[in-house]
Amino acid sequence: MSRIGHQPIQVPKGTKVEIKDGLFVAEGPKGRVSQAVSPECPVSIEDGTIRISRISESGPIRARHGLTRALLANAVLGATEGFKKELEVVGVGYRGDVKGEEVHFALGFSHPVIYPIPAGIEIEIDKKNNITIQGADRQQVGQVAAEIRRLRPPDPYKAKGIRYAGENIRRKVGKAGAK
Repeated sequence: MSRIGHQPIQVPKGTKVEIKDGLFVAEGPKGRVSQAVSPECPVSIEDGTIRISRISESGPIRARHGLTRALLANAVLGATEGFKKELEVVGVGYRGDVKGEEVHFALGFSHPVIYPIPAGIEIEIDKKNNITIQGADRQQVGQVAAEIRRLRPPDPYKAKGIRYAGENIRRKVGKAGAK
């Protein structure tokens, strides 16, 4: 029995939800999030509460039941409050600047690295090179953070590069420490 799938989702005030043609749409103060709904897990909306049921008790459908509930809860939470990821740029001369719809990074290469900001995402960079990525869609926020980190992942020797805030980098000993 799925413990997650049977839990109802409360819709906060100021957030509007609807289902049309197998697509769940949540609109709120932070934006609009849409999520495809599987036909094996019918969704009902009654009195500000969303309930997800399932058509059978087979293993894959039970697993999809909990997944569907989690995805819809994230859509409602994203439309209401939004999601945020934080990154740090560490290294001498490493920095980033937001210019219009692009982020320009200086990451120790011979050229600047330009990352286009996707629609629905806000990126801010403060003076200490902390990057804040905000948006309504949880998957998109995480994907953008992973793509930016991939531009210059932290190296294991000096820990320079782009990393998640609070990420622990395991340092390796250089060749001088091998003796």
